[in-house]
Amino acid sequence: MSMDIYAIGDLHLSLSPDVDKPMDVFGEGWVNHPDRLREAWGNVIDEDDTVIIPGDISWALKLDGAMPDLEYVDSLPGHKVIIKGNHDLWWTGITKLNGLFESITFLQNTTYTIPDTGISICGTRGWISPGTEGFDSQDNKIYNRETMRLERSLKAAKDQAAEDIIGVMHYPPTNDKKQSSAFTKLFEEYGASTVVYGHLHGRESFGCGIQGVLNGVDYKLVSLDYLDCVPVRIRQEVKNDR
Repeated sequence: MSMDIYAIGDLHLSLSPDVDKPMDVFGEGWVNHPDRLREAWGNVIDEDDTVIIPGDISWALKLDGAMPDLEYVDSLPGHKVIIKGNHDLWWTGITKLNGLFESITFLQNTTYTIPDTGISICGTRGWISPGTEGFDSQDNKIYNRETMRLERSLKAAKDQAAEDIIGVMHYPPTNDKKQSSAFTKLFEEYGASTVVYGHLHGRESFGCGIQGVLNGVDYKLVSLDYLDCVPVRIRQEVKNDR
């Protein structure tokens, strides 16, 4: 048996009648995006596949309001691995979240190893990096905290003797000058092969994120509007019959 690994972030769902956040005001790329995503997802992803979602799942402020959005994600094929985005204000205790759906793993301060593959998914929300315009002492405090969270996740993968590490962040792992950061250095130190991230929206912003290989790590922007609602495959035909 084999499986593929995909990624797509920034679903920005608001399916609850109590959440009024239409995304089409941000351009044609967001028109009817939940239906377009469901169709594209169903065309490329099978039940045995794994899909990484790097945050910004729901506009809801509380878990009750986010449930229709999480149920939508649960209804899609494959096993989904989710980290928190800056807009995921509904995110509550990780134990509670991981008791909600068999098809979704919520990742926080640890790792998810895809069964029978040796591939571990590690990550954290992240934050803007030093060198970003306006970066101040409060940003530095959050940046350092997210760096520690990322290292905890990566260390958990190493403790499990991961054979391959896929990193995931919501924020880009560098500033808009694509300079190395504490995040990129950790991915290099722990031997991540690929890192996916989201957060950037609109053609004027897509170029602000690092793409391609930096010091042996391949970085990919996977925000929904960048991918035009089509999940991107980052590993093909991974054997899971070890």
